[in-house]
Order: sequence, then C-alpha cells, then structure tokens
Amino acid sequence: MQESFLAAMFVRHLTYFVTLAREKHFARAANACRITQPTLSAAIRKLEDDLKVPLVVRGQRFIGLTEEGQKALAWARQIIQDYEGLRLDLAGMRKGLSGTLRLGAVPAAMPFVSGLTARFLMAHPAAAVDVRAMSSRAIECAVHAFEIDAGITYLDNEPLEHVRSLPLYQERYVFVTCEPSKHMGRRTISWREAAQERLCLLSEDMQNRRIIDRVIESAGAAVKPAIVTNSFLGVCSYVRKGGFASIVPHSFLCAFGATPGLSAIELVAPAHSQTIGLVLTSREPLPPMAEAIRLSLLKGVPADEAARMPGEGL
Repeated sequence: MQESFLAAMFVRHLTYFVTLAREKHFARAANACRITQPTLSAAIRKLEDDLKVPLVVRGQRFIGLTEEGQKALAWARQIIQDYEGLRLDLAGMRKGLSGTLRLGAVPAAMPFVSGLTARFLMAHPAAAVDVRAMSSRAIECAVHAFEIDAGITYLDNEPLEHVRSLPLYQERYVFVTCEPSKHMGRRTISWREAAQERLCLLSEDMQNRRIIDRVIESAGAAVKPAIVTNSFLGVCSYVRKGGFASIVPHSFLCAFGATPGLSAIELVAPAHSQTIGLVLTSREPLPPMAEAIRLSLLKGVPADEAARMPGEGL
C-alpha cells in the first residue's frame, strides 16, 4: 500500500513538473494543477530531492529548466503517458474505454474528422473527443510531447519523423471564385493562370500554403497574394464579399460548398495532390486512445467518406 501511494505521488509530482515547464510560470502552473503555489514549489523540490538533481533554475520567478530538467522533462512526459495508458487500458478491460481522445488536425482536414470520430464514439460511447485545429509542425511537437493522442496531417510533404502513419485520402486543389466571374463555365484552370488573379491565401505558417507556393513556383509563376489569413473561414469571407479568388483543398468544398455564389474550378498543369493521414507515436504499446482510433480507421472509417468529398466530379 505504501509503495503504491509513493508511486502515485511521484507521478503526480511529475505532472506538476510538466505543467510548470508548459506554463513557464509558477502561479499559472499551480492554477492549472488546482493547487496552491507553495504546494507546487514543495512538490518540485521533493522531485528534485528524489532524483538528486536540480530541475528548475532558481530565481524570483520562473527562469527555465536546468540541463538535467530538460532531460527529465522528456522522461516525465513518457512516464505520465504510460501511467495514464496503463490505468485506462485496465479500466477499459472491465467497463469499456473511457476518457478523452485528444486529436489534432490540420485545418484542411477538419471536414473529414467528424466521420472518423463518429465511428470512434460509436465503438466507445463512454469516451469523449477533443479536436484541435493545429499546424502540421504543432501536431508533430504535440505527438512527441504526448499532448495529443493522434494527429491528422500531411504524410508525404515535410513528413514527420519517429511516428507511425496511416493514409486517409488524397488532398487535391481547386481555384475558387465568386460569381459572376470571367472564369464562369470553365472546368479547368492552370496554376500559372490562377496565380495571376487577386488571391486570398492561407498564411505561410500553414503547410497547405507552403504546398501551394511550391506548386505555383514549379509552374513558373510567382506567389503574390493580396490577402493572407490563417483561417479558411477568412478565405471564404474574402472570396464571397471582397472580390478575391483563392486556391484551396477540395475539402474546402465540404465545409463551404453550399455557399451561394461560390464556384470551384479544377487546377491543372500540373494536377497535384497530397496524402493526408493519421499519425501516432511510434512507441509500443500504443496508448489506449491512440490504439482505439487506429482500429477505427482500420475497420474502414474514412476512405469511402473521403472519396465522396465534394469536388470529385470537377
């Protein structure tokens, strides 16, 4: 009993330490952990005593982690994830999987996520889902830091390292404009021609935009958008009301295809696509939530639904 209590306390102290590293502020970390600041400070000192190394650079405020603290942080995240995974796995054997699936998705894949998570929830009705729109780079960091259980992102462009991946669908690109337009009635438009229009594009921190830039440059044109935004809702608004055009993934049509006045034209010369897929930690065994979403995919969740995304018949 005593050993079990000490083990649980050690994991709790590791959780406080990871929270402090994330918040970079003692008061905010204590608030996030729902404890007092003195309790947090005492727990960190106890952890340092147990490990026999300083973890935090001491000062009037949080300055940072020591070199030992940075090394301990990676181990702490793994230990916490393994402990929570063990607890969920054993509980799931008795009464089914519960807890929250934490999923990060690039914005372009958001229309696809609902189908995947719906099947997951049908299989695990006691579970919940927390979906966050994230950049591909943020997804990579969050998977490695065990801050999310899985991500939906690009697989063959700027591929993530040290993850296992499962392909979901091919993302294609369309030129969208507001009617009336000089392009009305056309079925195709070249990337070079599209680049000459008054464009609103996603910002360069989004991988989708970096892909578009490279394709336009390979077509011998320059990328000079008049408007940049980090939101597809913003893109839609500018196209509809601002007199702009855009280049977007075909999944855009799933979210905004019913918007009156928008028309989409297939981009050619070149025809280009990117693989969107599910990424998970490469560790074994997989955490219970990650394994559950992987099995949902293998049981045939998304491929047929992705194939029916609007834009297939452009």
